[in-house]
Amino acid sequence: MADILTFVLIGLYFFVLVGIGNWASKKIHNTEDYILAGRSLGFWVFTILIVCSICSGMTLLGVSGFGYTSGWPGIWEQIFVPLAAAFCIIFFGVKLQAIGKERGYLTVQDYLADRFESPRALRALSAVSGIIVSLIYLVGQYAAISIVLVWLFGIPHWQALLIAGVIITAYTVVGGLYAVSWTTLFQGGILIFGVLLMAPFVVMSAGGLTHINTVIAGIDPNFVEPWFPSPAYAAYAYATPEFLVSFGILLMVGLACAPHVVNNVLAAKEARYFKWAPLVAFAIYAVVMFLVKFTGFAVRSLVEEGKLVLPNAVNAQDYSFILGVEHAMPNVAFWALFAVIVLAAVMSTTDRLMLTVGTSFAWDIYKNIFRPSATDKEVLLVSKVAIVLGAGGTLLLAINPPEMLAWLIWMGIGVMLATFAVPLLAGLYWRGATGEGAIASMATGLVAAGIFGYYSKFVGSLPVHFSLYALVLSLAAMIVVSLLTARSSADVLDGTRTGWFIQSPRSAPRPGTPGATRLADKDSPRRE
Repeated sequence: MADILTFVLIGLYFFVLVGIGNWASKKIHNTEDYILAGRSLGFWVFTILIVCSICSGMTLLGVSGFGYTSGWPGIWEQIFVPLAAAFCIIFFGVKLQAIGKERGYLTVQDYLADRFESPRALRALSAVSGIIVSLIYLVGQYAAISIVLVWLFGIPHWQALLIAGVIITAYTVVGGLYAVSWTTLFQGGILIFGVLLMAPFVVMSAGGLTHINTVIAGIDPNFVEPWFPSPAYAAYAYATPEFLVSFGILLMVGLACAPHVVNNVLAAKEARYFKWAPLVAFAIYAVVMFLVKFTGFAVRSLVEEGKLVLPNAVNAQDYSFILGVEHAMPNVAFWALFAVIVLAAVMSTTDRLMLTVGTSFAWDIYKNIFRPSATDKEVLLVSKVAIVLGAGGTLLLAINPPEMLAWLIWMGIGVMLATFAVPLLAGLYWRGATGEGAIASMATGLVAAGIFGYYSKFVGSLPVHFSLYALVLSLAAMIVVSLLTARSSADVLDGTRTGWFIQSPRSAPRPGTPGATRLADKDSPRRE
């Protein structure tokens, strides 16, 4: 429970976040400033923003909870998730950052609309899809924040949600990506420092990894194996070899193509950042993820030995990291710092998701579909209203939290994978991908993800993650429909650097040349 020092430090933390938002608001002069921070993000701000956009409430709560329930077979998550940051920067970032500057993209929907010559149909579908997956993901983030605040202050769940929603919405609305990126740098630093400081104490308090392995092996010998045998013999034993293949694709590619993650590459100031950012992002996140997973193992061992008791809650395993630190570090001085660390972890993705919802609606739907004549001031206002409404709606949905936080977050990632992976990768690397193919692929993936996700949760278990089925159908739709329809124009393909390369082997067309048709060029060939 919180003491005076904890209240003071958390109050100071919230004050700093709102202060950053207020400072950021003074830097916003147009829509580009609000959505992309004026394309001004430096190396460390950009790299930590990528990491923390992926990080989410799952890093401290969901990862430790997954470690508690699965043991070592779930350790592959600690490789797959950090790889998502590297995958995004390499396979999406290098090209999108370059052509985004040349052709004036503010969102990934701008790219899709331009590359596939579908300024209305595909833009609308991708914007709506992005909003849907962001809202699903947001529910998981609010559930994570509520866990922390309920534990800290002993307040009702709905009050915890309201406090979190008001604070995050405030600085996101007023400061846009400037606020999100700088608060994320602040929160990311706190998270990294906190995990490095506290996770080893939890592991040591449980007797070290050797002792922990002995204890959890006594629960189930497969807890210390690299995977569970197939077919799954228990509800917790789903990390079989075939599931882990789908799990790797889900986390590495699904997170990388998530709109709230991939949009960040458009805000990087310089292309040279993409040389070292993948390695730095992977290394930082991998260290954090492994340490958090080990705390889940440690808490399972402590519970088995009767030294620790989880709360009576449907998502009890998601309290593992919190209770592990409480057991290992009872010193009051550490508690105030720990409270801020946990809040930083679960809030660092929430603000980016909220901004994605607001900008997708205001820029891609309102400005580019319904009201092309809208001014920057009008677009900014609509974006802020959309953020507030999106925050309010997801807060209501989060009132009844899921049994396992990790499941809800994986559901959101699964929809992202099925919806965005194929259109983005095909658009960037296959010159034969067409607008009709992209629309068919995205629509098929979105519907299939909903069907298979519902089936896997409420009807019957599947041998692999549900998103793999949806991804295969999305890929099939892209290939079949693209082969049956006419290719995009050569000018657009050249101008968007489409082809089987990451960096163009030749100089890309510059703005104003025949191969660099701008988004705003109303005479460029388009189709729906």
